[in-house]
Amino acid sequence: MERIKINARQLFVLIVLFEHGSAIVIPLGVSAKQDVWIAILLGLALGLLLFFVYRQLFEYYPDQPLTAYLPQIVGAPLGKLLAVVYITYFLYIAARVLRDFGELLLTFAYPETPLFVLNAIMALTIMYGVYKGFEVLARTGELFLTVLYFLALAGFILVFVSGLVDVTQLQPVLEEGWRRVWKTVLTETLYVPFGEMIVFTMLFPYINNPVKVGRVGVAGMVLSGVNLAIIMAINMAVLGPDAASRSSFPLLDTIRRIQVAHFLERLDVFFMIALIIGGFFKVSIFFYAGVVGAANLFGISSYQRLVYPLGLLVLFLSVAIASNYAEHIHEGLKIVTLYLHIPLQIIIPVLLLVIAAIRRRFGQSAK
Repeated sequence: MERIKINARQLFVLIVLFEHGSAIVIPLGVSAKQDVWIAILLGLALGLLLFFVYRQLFEYYPDQPLTAYLPQIVGAPLGKLLAVVYITYFLYIAARVLRDFGELLLTFAYPETPLFVLNAIMALTIMYGVYKGFEVLARTGELFLTVLYFLALAGFILVFVSGLVDVTQLQPVLEEGWRRVWKTVLTETLYVPFGEMIVFTMLFPYINNPVKVGRVGVAGMVLSGVNLAIIMAINMAVLGPDAASRSSFPLLDTIRRIQVAHFLERLDVFFMIALIIGGFFKVSIFFYAGVVGAANLFGISSYQRLVYPLGLLVLFLSVAIASNYAEHIHEGLKIVTLYLHIPLQIIIPVLLLVIAAIRRRFGQSAK
């Protein structure tokens, strides 16, 4: 791992940027219709429980990333196999998020440009940022978070000034009871973006004050969860439950409707820049975790050697994972959730914590 440290504020910034990332772009939780904000807040609550698992594992092994302490918990053979699985998972999700933003650019700005070209431009930028190091990403995040919140506040005001918000679109609350909401939570909002905090088990060792990890993580997740609930509620109030649930990019459709005094309009390109910034940090964090994990597992002294080979792998994978955007979203909601998110975000970390706690209690060590 790099011999650098970041402070608690920088970790908070990265968590907020990461949690927003693609979550504000994709139709997050829209299957709950007008109750989407409830589904997101419940996903946040369960996500915080998962975060406590991740934080406790970090407290047991404060100077090591996930891929380093896996063999110590379950033994070298199985631990190294799980490390390979998690490295693959981080790189695969980086490719999926990269595809999200490639499709966004393709749909709203560059319909005649090949998807590979759009993804390649963003991937090269991400590879360069990761090559420069985690501390550089953290410092860059501090700058861009301010820009993003300024744009978010401006967009929030303009949507209301335009008279687009119809609060009655959010009624009736719990029209079909809790069943639809819980189904959305357990199939969508728990895993994206809150369960994805598993990636930070690779990054916690960089913080210069480990005691603050829990407090900073909870604060970042709560702020992000509340923001996402508000954003999706506004999307529903502007577009209506049916249109929002059919939209590929609800937030962009909402922003495109802004029109103030026949002067301020067509602001979607302006705000799309802000969305791309969030995507950059989310892909970068997943990619960095995968690269550092691979370097750690295979004993490579400098992780920079792996940045461009693995970056090209992520780029080609982002194009190859699905033939179109509809197939990409279907895979993300059905296949990835069942076969990747649930075992790697919930089942395995909980089992690891139980085994680690037992070993500490009885003073045992894995062979």
